[in-house]
Amino acid sequence: MNKSELIEALSKKENLTEKKAMDIVSLVFDGFTDELKKGGRIEIRGFGSFVVRAYESYTGRNPKTGNNISVAPKRLPFFKVGKELKEKINT
Repeated sequence: MNKSELIEALSKKENLTEKKAMDIVSLVFDGFTDELKKGGRIEIRGFGSFVVRAYESYTGRNPKTGNNISVAPKRLPFFKVGKELKEKINT
């Protein structure tokens, strides 16, 4: 499911206009993004949690040329699946 499919499903299920459903989905995603930017943690019970992990710089290799390159330090979002979701998928 992609974002537009989520918006469509929300609008049909809750009898909303597509514009209203798009505003709701955007509000949720923007809230998640803002919290992760601040270094916060998002936990949705039964679904999972999102955190930001920091990675140090390292020396990588350009696969095309084979040259060594320096990869800058970065922060990336990480998702950990919740126990209930894991159980639902595996039954």
